[in-house]
Amino acid sequence: MKSQETMLCCLMLFLATECSHYRSKVRIKDGDKHQHPEGKLKTGTIQEKCRGPCLTASNCSQPCAQHFRGEIGFTCHQNKWQKSTETCTSLSVETFFKDFNSALRLSVAAASVPLYVLDFRAPEPLESVAQGIRRNCPVDYACIIDVVKSSEATSGNIAFIVELLRNISTDLSDNVTPEKMKSYSEVANHILDTAAISNWAFIPDKNTSSDFLQSMNLFARQLHIHEDSENIADELFIQTKGFHINNDTSEKKFNFSTSMNNMTEGIIGMIEIPRQELWKLPPNASQAISIAFPTLGAILREVHLPNVSLPRPVNGLVLSVILPERLKQVLLTFEKINKSQNARAQCVGWHSRKRRWDENVCETTLEIMNKVKCQCNYTGMVMSFSILMSPKSVDSKVLDYITCIGLSISIFSLILCLIIEAAVWSRVVVTEISYMRHVCIVNIAVSLLIANVWFIINSNFHKKAQDSNWCVALTFFSHLFYLSLFFWMFFKALLIVYGILVVFRRMMKSRMMAIGFAIGYGCPLVIASTTVAITVPEKGYMRPDACWLNWDNTKALLAFAIPALVIVAVNLVVVLVVAVNTQRPSIGSSKAQDLAIIMRISKNVAILTPLLGLTWGFGIATLIEGTSLIFHIIFALLNAFQGFFILLFGTIMDHKIRDALRMRMSSLKGRSRAVENASLSPTNGSKLMNR
Repeated sequence: MKSQETMLCCLMLFLATECSHYRSKVRIKDGDKHQHPEGKLKTGTIQEKCRGPCLTASNCSQPCAQHFRGEIGFTCHQNKWQKSTETCTSLSVETFFKDFNSALRLSVAAASVPLYVLDFRAPEPLESVAQGIRRNCPVDYACIIDVVKSSEATSGNIAFIVELLRNISTDLSDNVTPEKMKSYSEVANHILDTAAISNWAFIPDKNTSSDFLQSMNLFARQLHIHEDSENIADELFIQTKGFHINNDTSEKKFNFSTSMNNMTEGIIGMIEIPRQELWKLPPNASQAISIAFPTLGAILREVHLPNVSLPRPVNGLVLSVILPERLKQVLLTFEKINKSQNARAQCVGWHSRKRRWDENVCETTLEIMNKVKCQCNYTGMVMSFSILMSPKSVDSKVLDYITCIGLSISIFSLILCLIIEAAVWSRVVVTEISYMRHVCIVNIAVSLLIANVWFIINSNFHKKAQDSNWCVALTFFSHLFYLSLFFWMFFKALLIVYGILVVFRRMMKSRMMAIGFAIGYGCPLVIASTTVAITVPEKGYMRPDACWLNWDNTKALLAFAIPALVIVAVNLVVVLVVAVNTQRPSIGSSKAQDLAIIMRISKNVAILTPLLGLTWGFGIATLIEGTSLIFHIIFALLNAFQGFFILLFGTIMDHKIRDALRMRMSSLKGRSRAVENASLSPTNGSKLMNR
């Protein structure tokens, strides 16, 4: 009997040693298969591409690599086979609990148990992972973590893990503890790795990324935190925090700093619950939970919408927040990933039902070069927020070069225009109309010259101190003189209409001067001063990133845009009136006469277009979303060189000014010759000899 027990113990020891040795071999083998020597993810399970002929829009499939189930789909594009889908997976429900069940069967053996009692048959297959977790690790879900971390992040495995997380969030969300949330986050962190991002694109189900985010938010909603302030999960690609709140709580903030990978610096994000929102809570304690995802923005896929170009790049963290139902508003701060000056931001929220970013639930309250503040509405359908790179910004150095060169030429041209006007003034201002015409040209040139100088100062000043009084002064004078430019153009248009319609009765010069200066400088001064008085107390006068009128908060920019666009529209009507008035065909006119009329109309339109500011009309096209870069270049060319056009069409092409210049030059040459002859006369020579 004793020898039988000894033999039984030896047999059990042998079996346990063999099974343990087998398990260690399996794990080493899996580690070699699924990981690099450095422990990083490896995602290269693509088999050899299709060997058949590649015809446009044709498809083929290849089996996955060894130890993987599924297939890889290829599509022919530009005569090359390109990977389109992948379902390769090494995971299954049984793989999560295989080793655990083997050890469990061996542990029931004891020296006093007869051999026939031991059951070495394979375990029955689990109906779901939820059933296996309840059986093997109901406290913290830790039994699935090692299997997930050792798996390769193929598209098939990613889809399997997302389905796993979805099942857990629906079937095991009755009592979610911080320990369970930590394990849940560890599993999610594996498929959010930067090395796995590219494989999300090959998952056949395009809603997988949206399902993942919805599962994370649903599971976090069931979380019950214990302590007042708690860091629940702190993984590399997912962070979870939570704390208790009530109606007596002061403003609460979630602060996150997480990196895109191990090498980059942390990207900052913050969620703030305003005090007025916390007043809505009952006296008993509630809880607030937030999750930060640094890489999810590159993974989320939106459903296709008409007139929207996808994908829209996310330029910050994706921040999820789970709040009590009474709270409807949150304040968020995002650090930009792309900190380029032209990378404008748009605050958005992810609509889980529409499966897309919704820009209507958020408003941008502040934007500087590297940071954006948003005010967003929180609902059951919109619990995740981020910032998109605005499609309205145009990142092209061509525009910078055009603006720089154009402004330099424009300033030089305007100075030359003023010098010419001063030289010929007495010869060209003969009548009241001609006098006021040149007064308009001079004031248009002066206004544009000063506005261009302020523009150059502003472009170099915004990097220093936007909150200072100097920035307010720069914005005010830029606004004032750009408005003066348009109002003097408007007055010039009124003079043209006055010259066409009123023939026999003329207004006095003094009255015309008073009206001109009242319109040209009085109206802009009233508009600019009113804008300052209304918006400065609210700190909404200037943009946060430049010394110019604000748009996001107070819409102060409308105080420039509306007058400018109205004047451009009125001046366009004036140009049409001039064109119609120029065309006076006679009965039986020849083709040569018709051609002369067309040339005269074209000349008048070419001269009046820059003088009346019609080139600013191209700015409307640049405001339309998705406008081609060519419209921005045309707008920059026409307006950066506006000073040159004023010199060309308003001064040089005026034949009266050219005649006056010739007479001026002739008189100067005559005087120089008279002086030269006087210096060479005999009388003058004898005086020199006497000296």
